[in-house]
Amino acid sequence: MRYILTTFLLCLAGILPGWAQQGDPLTYSVSLQEAIEYAQTHQTSVQNALIDEEIAKNDVKRIIGMGLPQVSGNASFSNYVKIPTSLLPGEFFGQPGTQVPVQFGVKYQSTAGLELNQLLFDGTYLVGLQASKTYKELSNKNLRRTRIETAVAVSKAYYTALVREEAVELLDANIVRLKKSLSDTEAMFKNGFVESIDVDRLRVLHNNLETERENVIKLLSLTVDLLKFQMGMPIETPLALKDKLSDLESFAKIAMVTDTTAYQSRIEYSLLQTQKRVNEYDLKRYKSLLLPSLSGFVNASNNYQSNTFSPIFDVNYPVTIIGLRLTVPIISGGQKLYQIRNARLQVERTQNDLVNLKNGINLEVSEAQTNYLNGVRSLENQKRNMGLADEVLRVSRIKYEQGVGSSLEVTTAETSLQESQNNYITALYELLISKIDLDRATGKIVY
Repeated sequence: MRYILTTFLLCLAGILPGWAQQGDPLTYSVSLQEAIEYAQTHQTSVQNALIDEEIAKNDVKRIIGMGLPQVSGNASFSNYVKIPTSLLPGEFFGQPGTQVPVQFGVKYQSTAGLELNQLLFDGTYLVGLQASKTYKELSNKNLRRTRIETAVAVSKAYYTALVREEAVELLDANIVRLKKSLSDTEAMFKNGFVESIDVDRLRVLHNNLETERENVIKLLSLTVDLLKFQMGMPIETPLALKDKLSDLESFAKIAMVTDTTAYQSRIEYSLLQTQKRVNEYDLKRYKSLLLPSLSGFVNASNNYQSNTFSPIFDVNYPVTIIGLRLTVPIISGGQKLYQIRNARLQVERTQNDLVNLKNGINLEVSEAQTNYLNGVRSLENQKRNMGLADEVLRVSRIKYEQGVGSSLEVTTAETSLQESQNNYITALYELLISKIDLDRATGKIVY
């Protein structure tokens, strides 16, 4: 049984894309795009938005159902322990000037029937039908907005994890290089070519790198957990990243194009436009409350009556009614008037929100473009600085090995190289984040 289960898991790992066996546990290895696609299915916010969309569809069907025939059944059974008594003038019974008590009815009575109601005219129903399509559109755009926000959150978390991974790799490379320098310096110290302070400087730098590496590894683990959370993946699931930060440098650089109509591509603006139409339908609905409503009905029932229980259903007395029901609103204490006023004000408010959102998006685009251009320049500068720092370290080592330089120069060059590497990674990360913000601001992230 254990062999069969193991074989099944290995086959599953080969069939499902993204799953890779790394060591003992089964690890889910994803690229950025795969992480986003996973989140579009498993993130609870997206799932709830899908549920809201289904709720909206059901509400639309419910509104449509209000105009369809409504059939209801009814049944009743009554046992008159004391039959009601009425007083009739005595003249009917030859007793003028008196009132004679008389009981009408029987002890047992039962009724069973069906009633059909059909709405013929109702202003609120007609407006509801018109608004149903817009209401579905609103829920669909809410879903799209949630998908976009999920994609942005996953992308930023993924890039943060890549930065931590790259930082660990650079620290590992620096530690290996520094260990060699420390070993060489210790050998030179034993032979009397350098002082003990030269060894101590490198040892302090090595210890600092080890401590920094431990901290970055802990931050990497926390960042990967954040990525899992954004993806909707269980935190305990092992996760590995396919992409490398260095491979994304060219991807992050795009041609800058000025677009003053970018707000029209934003889902938030489209969503608010739809909300305005919904508010306009609300105004029409409140106005329609002033109109009369008309409905038709058919009522068919059987009445059963008897003074004894056993033969009560032997004979029935059928009743059939066909009619119209007209309802005309007359006085409502001004409630409908104020509802109309508030609905009209809500439409005006939404229009103001549209103007404000347009200005806000234009400002957001301008800010995102500035941050992106600054990020490009910063990345290029940090890349040059990293190359210069590497060259300075190479020259400092040569001078030190030839006895014309000091260990302090080598230590300073090592520190400068580490700083330039960290600055380069940070600049690349910030450029990637600014690209996401720019794509979001210009409405290029679409789902």
